Amino acid sequence: MSLLAEERKKRILELIEQQGKVKVNDLAHDFDVSTETIRRYLEELENEKKLKKVYGGAVKIELESAEPSMFEREILRIDEKKQIAQKAASFIEEGDVIFVDEGSTTLQMVPTFMDVPDVTIITNSFPFAARLMAQENKQLFKGELIFLGGHVRSKHFRTSGSLAEKMAKEFYANKAFISVDGIHLETGITSYDLEKCMLSKIFIKNAEKTFVLADQSKIGVKANYKIDSLKNIDHIISDSTVPEGWSELEEKWMKG
Repeated sequence: MSLLAEERKKRILELIEQQGKVKVNDLAHDFDVSTETIRRYLEELENEKKLKKVYGGAVKIELESAEPSMFEREILRIDEKKQIAQKAASFIEEGDVIFVDEGSTTLQMVPTFMDVPDVTIITNSFPFAARLMAQENKQLFKGELIFLGGHVRSKHFRTSGSLAEKMAKEFYANKAFISVDGIHLETGITSYDLEKCMLSKIFIKNAEKTFVLADQSKIGVKANYKIDSLKNIDHIISDSTVPEGWSELEEKWMKG
């Protein structure tokens, strides 16, 4: 294969790393080649196990084993996650409309909603919704709960995919609380799951302020798919202090 072809394939992998996915038509336009040529590149890269072809393009190979199940995540570092959740909840005000991302840390925010009246919560987390409904049945929660339907990911007890994304786009929130698999100074916030990543992007875009919740095991980690850059995040709440060399984030960083 020619050097030019190898350079194009290298660029495709760079785009996959940055964006999580690529589209055949976009690549054909950018490289000024036919779509058949792009499909051949993608097929060759798939044979090399460097990406996964999908309809209309390709995505980064998803390492399902890299993200523990919801049950495993819920019991890991539970005390730290509760501290982070309590700090995050301190920013919720009466009348707020908020997005709550699926995650074992955001799940620990449920008890705090008993103290804030007239809150509207939009989530894709089954455990979060179930616990909040239990509190509502006891008349301990007096707000509104909106659940985003979509593709059910039973291992992680969440919904995602195009239906959930379409529904999420209809809402605008005061605040978004985002759970991540990795946070890195260069790559930003990342996820091991592409569909979760796409839904989190919408939460961030449609919220006035975004809070990222990340215990210290997520610091410095680069997961498969980029959710957003750190410049678009208003606050980072963690159980650790700002890592050495990350001084530019000191104003955003909060210790739970």
